[in-house]
Amino acid sequence: MTSDANVTRGWDKLSSTLTRLGRPEAQPEGTPVNMALTRGSTVLFPTLNDMRHQGQKRFDHAYIYGAMGTPVQHELEKAIAVIEGGSDCQVVSSGLAACTTPLLAFLNAGDHCLLPDSVYSPTRRFAENVLKRFGVETTYYPPCASAETLTGLMQPNTRVLFSESPGSHTFEVQDVPMLARVAHAHGARLMMDNTWGFGIFAPFTHGVDVSIQALTKYPSGHSDVIAGAVTVAKAEDWHLLRDTAIQLGQLAGPDDCWLTLRGLHTMGVRLSHQARSAMQVAHWLKDRPEVARILHPAFPECPGHEIWKRDFTGAGSLFGFVLKDTFSQSAMEAMIDSLKLFGIGASWGGYESLVLPTSKGITRNFPADEAEGPSMRLQIGLESPDDLIADLEQGLSVLKAHA
Repeated sequence: MTSDANVTRGWDKLSSTLTRLGRPEAQPEGTPVNMALTRGSTVLFPTLNDMRHQGQKRFDHAYIYGAMGTPVQHELEKAIAVIEGGSDCQVVSSGLAACTTPLLAFLNAGDHCLLPDSVYSPTRRFAENVLKRFGVETTYYPPCASAETLTGLMQPNTRVLFSESPGSHTFEVQDVPMLARVAHAHGARLMMDNTWGFGIFAPFTHGVDVSIQALTKYPSGHSDVIAGAVTVAKAEDWHLLRDTAIQLGQLAGPDDCWLTLRGLHTMGVRLSHQARSAMQVAHWLKDRPEVARILHPAFPECPGHEIWKRDFTGAGSLFGFVLKDTFSQSAMEAMIDSLKLFGIGASWGGYESLVLPTSKGITRNFPADEAEGPSMRLQIGLESPDDLIADLEQGLSVLKAHA
């Protein structure tokens, strides 16, 4: 059994850093503990030479024009880069924009991209519509594919190998160091949607070139922000990413950046609690006769569990489970409708618990075992885990009544 220490050690270790990030330096006359919020579009300069000089510093998080970022956005970018272990970060308008902006930056017409079959569905739609229109070919690969399988899928024009670990619906944990070796051996970049592993998976120490975050989730933490971030470790990648973001007009508003920066200060304690609660709920579900399988990286039955133990320093608040095949999709939906503490919603990572069906709504090129029953995903919030278990227990009664 995975202990609480294994799922929270990364969050506990990170908490001291999180409380210090983005705080202004103390001044003799006194300093507010939180950074001041700066709103603005036009930035005035004393002289034309000053304006020209500042305009040459677009790679240095300089305050040039509101559409190129504000002081609070730049401070948030520095904080995200510290947590991810990268050199530079670009904050963008959403988690999806964090996926699409680097794809547009690092792919050209005639290039080839490999996406995991477990990828976030809006990223899949972007590849199959926008990238296709721009002349980029996409191939899907099984998320737990071997190096030999991936090598066979690489083409001379493959420029991006994309990963998402774990998958946000089916929770396969990918062997990221292996993916990096394959990508780099073929002259491709490894991009990773690291939203689930933010703070507990160090992407650049495992060979990732571009790390993607939905700041909407853990960092903001209160379900009132839409924002994303893209972090890199190399200057050449940073310059191309930053120029692309400017040309696309990609940024986040100062209020969203300020809220996210504030949310980061409490992320460690929030996620430590939520990770423990998620484990408690998942262990309870594992022992239920209605449940076939738990989809949580800390559980041995989850694909890639051994990789999670090797590469991650903790777990998140999101996991899934599969019901036995004696239950129908409609019975599961009746169970979901009966839940009182779990809101029905598509996001996760906030303070509140959520539920979402994951069967019958996922596009996969490599289908999962058809013998399994319907499945759902749980986001575990800050509610009492005992109360959440009681809610699920009454929900399972409804499930059985509709079987």
